[in-house]
Amino acid sequence: MIALVEDIIRLSHIDEGAYDMNREDVDLFEVARSTINSLQPIAEHLGIELELEGESAIVKGIPQLLSRIFYNLCENGIKYNHPGGKVILSIKSQQTGAIVSVTDNGIGIPEDQKTRIFERFYRVDKSHSKSVGGTGLGLSIVKNALKLHDADIHVDSKLHEGTRITIKFFS
Repeated sequence: MIALVEDIIRLSHIDEGAYDMNREDVDLFEVARSTINSLQPIAEHLGIELELEGESAIVKGIPQLLSRIFYNLCENGIKYNHPGGKVILSIKSQQTGAIVSVTDNGIGIPEDQKTRIFERFYRVDKSHSKSVGGTGLGLSIVKNALKLHDADIHVDSKLHEGTRITIKFFS
């Protein structure tokens, strides 16, 4: 219940524009490293391998929101995976910004449900979701936080094969 209230407050704050949060130069690779470090104990407990790839990539952004984006995406990659699975967080710098991808070899998302995953409280696999917890707001928070960063998000997924979520940040 506390997690739900916190996510609702977080989402409301983002919806209002998060005007009280400062934008600054942020190294996405350092945010990614911190995310991997914080999720490592959970991943190890569930038998999931976490990997970080890439390079330094500086964008103008809100550090707290960028951290939340990476955390939510990686946490989903861990939760909706299987023992022995893998989650890779990759950062690539480009002249026009940066590309971030989170790839897993987990349960995947059915094609007919991919457009709905960013809806508030929507869950693809309701039976699996109950066992892994969560509020159903994580990807909605991701989508709205990315809007504040003028970033694009794309989802590629195959059922029983895994998911790749790609984010493009523009300079």
